[in-house]
Amino acid sequence: MAKLSLFERRRRRVRTALRTRAGGKPRLSVHRTGKHIYAQIIDDGAGKTLASASTLGGKASGANVDAAKQVGSDIAAAAKKAGVTTVVFDRGGFLFHGRVKALADAAREGGLEF
Repeated sequence: MAKLSLFERRRRRVRTALRTRAGGKPRLSVHRTGKHIYAQIIDDGAGKTLASASTLGGKASGANVDAAKQVGSDIAAAAKKAGVTTVVFDRGGFLFHGRVKALADAAREGGLEF
């Protein structure tokens, strides 16, 4: 078996910790690439995506901090529309700074609790 990359090890560690603390809450999952940033609110119990936002079709474009803030406020609005108020934040294997932190802060300002 090949060794896991540092990113994959960090991702598994974060996901395992979330499962113990989630308590049935939906998960706000964040994924970023060099060109875009994506956010989804996922109900793991039902296996369904409740809300999503990204820089692909949204108002924001690019993969900078300002675009991440816009995606954060978009996901908070979509969550309110879907009736979700509390989530657990799944940063995946990404470190909590820069674009990921900007998205999380904007989602909190938009009314999501985590």
